[in-house]
Amino acid sequence: MRAVPLVAFMLASFTAPALASPDGKTIYARCAACHLPTGTGVPGAFPAFDGDFKRLLANPAGRRYLALVVIHGVSGTLTVDAKTYRGAMPPQQLDDAGVANVLNFIATGFAKAGKTYKPFTPAEVTRIRASGATLNSSAVAALHPLAGGN
Repeated sequence: MRAVPLVAFMLASFTAPALASPDGKTIYARCAACHLPTGTGVPGAFPAFDGDFKRLLANPAGRRYLALVVIHGVSGTLTVDAKTYRGAMPPQQLDDAGVANVLNFIATGFAKAGKTYKPFTPAEVTRIRASGATLNSSAVAALHPLAGGN
């Protein structure tokens, strides 16, 4: 009779190792279908990762917006660098480390964020996810101009 409680205790106390999130380049492979492998986007549908993205990285509201785009997706009309986009991006099913990894890959690889760039951390993404928990993709789109996007 003692064997059963011991086995149950052993099973209950076993913790599986945490799986690491894929690196940003690996995650970006799925983004490349729309934003292209070069990050140059598709005119009228999917914006490039250059000027607007880089400007958004420079302020807290912009960083929040970018993370929420990955978390919740974005839909509706956006004006990015004086060009209108009418595409939609679905939410990405990523944990907080994955969101940080892909944003950091885009920021350093395509947006050329530079030496002053502060990388996203999983903890920052956790706070952003909680602050935008009630948003949907169209509400995220409405944040773009408020976050410094143009």
